[in-house]
Amino acid sequence: MVSTLRNLAVLELVNIPLFAFIIFDVLSVPPSPVNLAGFGLGALLLVEGSAYWWAKIHQLRTRAPRPVGMAVFRFLRWVNAGLLLLAGVFIGWSLSEGILWTRVWPGAGMWLFAVGEHVNYFHLQLSHQTRADLRRLWRTGRPHRSHLARDMAR
Repeated sequence: MVSTLRNLAVLELVNIPLFAFIIFDVLSVPPSPVNLAGFGLGALLLVEGSAYWWAKIHQLRTRAPRPVGMAVFRFLRWVNAGLLLLAGVFIGWSLSEGILWTRVWPGAGMWLFAVGEHVNYFHLQLSHQTRADLRRLWRTGRPHRSHLARDMAR
């Protein structure tokens, strides 16, 4: 279990430079304000996800009743929502101004990814990497509260 969580924690961080390389170098997406905002929010959520998995690993190793830092994650849940809302308004404004599509649409896509990551971490589990998570999804046929949401509720 700990090795699976460690893989999740590390992969979240590895994805940040990997996504940056693919998006900005391979796909040549211009680093416009909207594109950078979308990427930045996605990267922020990946860092928060990695931090949670490291906290969960520490909880399991020390047999603590809950992971450390849950108050910080409760705060981040609201900060993230505000940042995502502001970025959504910025994207909408940029679209209404007729800014060149390559300077807005990739950032809008990355913003949607960030929204999905926020939901996945702080509300409903959307990604299922472990067999136990997949079995539970298959058995019940519906998404469940995320691990972080359950830990914050304790």
